[in-house]
Amino acid sequence: MLQNKVFRNASWIIAGKIAQSVLNLVITMLTARYLGPSNYGLISYAASIVAFAVPIMQLGLNNTLVQETVHHPEEEGKLYGTAIFMSACSSLACIVGVISFSLVANAGETDTLIVCALYSLLLFFQALDLIEYWFQAKYLSKYAAVVSLCAYALVSAYKVFLLVTEKSVYWFAVSYALDYLLIALALLIIYRRLGGMRLSLSRTVARRLWEKSRYYILSGLMVTVFLQTDKIMLKLMINEAATGFYTVAVSAAGMTSFVFAAIIDSARPAIFESQGVSEEAFEKNISRLYAVIIWLSLLQSVAMTLLASPIIHLLYGTAYAPSVPVLMLIVWYTTFSYIGPVRDIWLLANGLQRYLWAINGSGALMNVLLNACLIPYFGIMGAAAASLVTQIFTNVILGVILRPLRRNHRLLLRALNPHILLELARGK
Repeated sequence: MLQNKVFRNASWIIAGKIAQSVLNLVITMLTARYLGPSNYGLISYAASIVAFAVPIMQLGLNNTLVQETVHHPEEEGKLYGTAIFMSACSSLACIVGVISFSLVANAGETDTLIVCALYSLLLFFQALDLIEYWFQAKYLSKYAAVVSLCAYALVSAYKVFLLVTEKSVYWFAVSYALDYLLIALALLIIYRRLGGMRLSLSRTVARRLWEKSRYYILSGLMVTVFLQTDKIMLKLMINEAATGFYTVAVSAAGMTSFVFAAIIDSARPAIFESQGVSEEAFEKNISRLYAVIIWLSLLQSVAMTLLASPIIHLLYGTAYAPSVPVLMLIVWYTTFSYIGPVRDIWLLANGLQRYLWAINGSGALMNVLLNACLIPYFGIMGAAAASLVTQIFTNVILGVILRPLRRNHRLLLRALNPHILLELARGK
């Protein structure tokens, strides 16, 4: 029964994301062609800077809300009211931080400053979007999927208008915040219509959330370092065009990321529930999730490596030809990156989230050093290689080095057995 709920929940998310991804693909393709490598690289640079503020804005709450909802369903109104308030306050400080960073790092670059300021507005609306985790915990992701699709369709229509009327890069920068605004407002209304408890504030709940989630702030920042540093360093060490080429490759490699996110998000509450049944059931579900993620990502990586050239030329045009070899390498980075969120579920369930700072801190340091060494000699290919090595080290090698993670590493290795997939296919 639980497996069916997970499957239905994931199906809704995947179905909605497929439609959304088709729209995103078309709009991104048109936007990249219209703006060109330099202006598209400028948008990507702003997105990378804002990405550093997201973990601070979220305060790690996005990692703990589902578990808290499962364990304290009677407090859901206080949970989400308090979480949204905490995150919204943090978002305002983050917006100021983004603008301040741009003033210092990009002194005299007026276009860069304006684009970063406009793009950072999404932080506040993304804070309100925490209500989505209530839908995940209740296996009601069909509502979130439909709302996200409708919101994205409206924003896509708006972006088409910007393209047709040939608006400047500033208009495109602010358009990214509209998604989160529409989705947050709609989900909050649906939450109340479905009988969700009245949102309220609680100091006790705030303290409990902070005690659990604080470990994820630094961890999230470290993850952002090795996910975004390459784009920022390419912009600062080469130019905006290099960032544009690299971003296109990364975007193409992540075209199917919504599938993996949907599977992980839908499995998360079921895994937490199975921990209350038995340790055997819990570990079996972790290994199953690892198996699905690993084998699907490997299939994707092989396909994209073989089809890299037609993918880039068909979607983005010949102007982005330098992105082809980058895609062939960077797509293998995604295979290892999806392992991390599954490991994080295991860590949270076992109360070991304090080790995240060591895991992601090590990865962040390695990524910065590798980028600094490789970009001057190999350009965007050096950035791609740095990302791949970092993900292998962080999500595989550290599982052997750090003693508390070795049990999880054994579950990861167990997942390599194709027999697990056959069991899932047979519904066992």
